Formats: sequence, C-alpha cells, structure tokens
Amino acid sequence: MKRMRVGVVGSGKISPFYLKNITERFHQLEVVCCASRNIAHARARAEEFGIRAVTVAQLLADPTIEMVIVLTPVPAHYELIKEALLAGKHVYSEKTVCENVAQARELVALAKEKDLYFGAAPDTFLGAAWQKARQLIDQDAVGEVTSFRISMNRNVDYAASRFPFLRLRGGGTCYDMGGYYLTNLVNLLGPIQEVCAVVENRKTVRTACYEGEPDYGQTFEYHNESQVSAIVRTCSGVTGTFHFNGESLSHNLHQYCIYGRKGILQLPDPNAFGGEVSILREEGILETTENELPYHQESRGVGPAEMADAIREGRKNRASAALALHVLDVIESMMESSRRGGFVEVRSRCEQEYRHKSVPVDDQERCEGFKEQSAIFIHTC
Repeated sequence: MKRMRVGVVGSGKISPFYLKNITERFHQLEVVCCASRNIAHARARAEEFGIRAVTVAQLLADPTIEMVIVLTPVPAHYELIKEALLAGKHVYSEKTVCENVAQARELVALAKEKDLYFGAAPDTFLGAAWQKARQLIDQDAVGEVTSFRISMNRNVDYAASRFPFLRLRGGGTCYDMGGYYLTNLVNLLGPIQEVCAVVENRKTVRTACYEGEPDYGQTFEYHNESQVSAIVRTCSGVTGTFHFNGESLSHNLHQYCIYGRKGILQLPDPNAFGGEVSILREEGILETTENELPYHQESRGVGPAEMADAIREGRKNRASAALALHVLDVIESMMESSRRGGFVEVRSRCEQEYRHKSVPVDDQERCEGFKEQSAIFIHTC
C-alpha cells in the first residue's frame, strides 16, 4: 500500500512522540516536514528527525502532502484545521479537537463537504489495554455492567508551571485530561446521554513552582477548571461517577473501574496504551488477563496511521473527529451543568454500542467512527 505523505504542525513537547513512532513504526505514513509559528522551533525538531522545516503556508501549499497532523496548543486548532481542510488535506489533530463544540461541528461539516478525513486524539483507546477491556466486556467476562467509577488527581500548580500551555483556554484539568478517560468510556460502554457536575477553580492566581521554567517563583493567572465532580449516565442506561481533582499531589493517581454482575474490571491509566487489565471476582480473587493485542507501549501516532489505512481502504477511521466532538460535548455539558445546576443532556450521539443494550440511533448527531460494536483493532505495520 502506498505510504501517505504527512506534514506536522507544532514542535512542542508532544511532537517527539508522534515523530518517533511515525518514522520508526507506522510505515503507512511518511513524515516529510514539520512547521511551527516559530520557525526556529520547527528547525530544531526537523534536524532531530531528519525532515524539512517549513512554514505553515509552505506545508499547506505542498501538493504532495496528503495529511496534516496538528500538534499545537488547543487555541490554535480551529484556524489550523480549517486552513488545512480548505487546502484539501486530510487532518488529524491532537486533543482537545477544538475549544468548543460549535467549532468542532463546523469543522466536521467542512471535512464532509470537502470529502476529507478528519481524525482527532486521544488514540489511547486503540491500545492493547483498552481493546482488551472492550473484548472482555463483549465476551461477558464481567456480566452486565451496572456502574463505573472514574477518578484522577493532579497538582495544577505544578502541571501549569511545567507546561505553560495549560494556562491557556482548553488547558483545564477536565479539558486537558478528561478526553482520555471519557473516550475510553465511550469505547467501552457507548455514548453518553446526560451529566450532572460541580466544576470549580480554587485559585485564579497561582505561583510557578517548576524550576525548569523561566518564570519560576512568579505568579500567573489561571482561569480554567481545577476540579470536576460529576454523575455520568450513558445511553445504554449505565450510571457512574467522574471525579477529577487538580488541587492535590502531582502524582496522577487514576482509578478506573467497571462494575459488573460477575466481576469488577480494573483498568490502567487511560493516558497510556498498555497496562494491567484485571477482574476482581466475588471470592476476592484478582484475575490478571493475558493480553495478546498490539500496542502496549507508547504508541501516539497510531490514530493517524489507522486513518491512513482507512483512507486507502475507503472505510471510516476509528479515532474520528465525530467521536472527539461527542467527548468535547460531554465536557462542555459538565461545564453547563455546573453553571445551571442539575442534569444536562448531551446533544451529540455515537453509534458505538454496549452489548447488553442497543444504543438508540435517532435524528440527533451521530459519531460516525464506531459502526461495529465489538471490532478489535489490530493494526499491521
């Protein structure tokens, strides 16, 4: 199969993971150049990986580049994605796909109008741990799922000091990290129907506490959410809790449990592709499952690689922008719920299906990336 020529926009902290995997593992893609608003940053990253450094305009004007991978901070996503689609390029974007659902809907519609593919991170749900979890649920290993518990903590002061882009719009605890947890939840149990949340930011002025940054010891403004506590109900009728606390220690202590009538599925960090998948049985026995599926290690880039395969094969890609729109809609609905008080219905839907109850598909928006409910993604490199 012909390799797809790719240009990368963004040369920040996430770009080495993509570039290393694309150049060494995902041979469907041929990365030829990288661009940045700061050309000096692009040159440094290009030299590291033996590719060309170009401006964004030069990248978009190159007729040989079929796909653009956008790895910039969230506030730049909308304009860059729109420019790339208008230039006739397929696009894969880092999370969060846009700052808001309205922007995402516009871009999804534009991609459809232009007959172009549009994908978005996170793609960790394509990893070994999360595909195994979906497989176990489909095989009835834990029985009917009755609830779930999702929790994560971090230290916003430390995180926003080390990664200053987290101070920008879309860099809050839920917007930045929630996508990993919610995308995996949709992959396991289908789309989300409604949410009820309390959202807080305990400090709007914080002190930079990471010694490696030039503003160490100085104060900075932080207007994003630092804490979210929510009740989440899926379209399949499963209700659970979602709790993110950014006012804690720096360690990301994740808890991800799916409660079933026959067992409790205990899952690893949703920001990782692999990790231990185990089932706690009634007798107190913890079963660790064998996992023969691919992508146990850091595999960022598998999303655009799978999208390249989908383009060549004429099928829908898995890490679709429509899926990312639904997850963004869930997060936005949490913010709205906190402002209004009470449950808020999530207006978008996905076609992903949980085996114990079919997801109704009506005239609301659909997530086009998950037509087959139990397909396990096995990618050939």
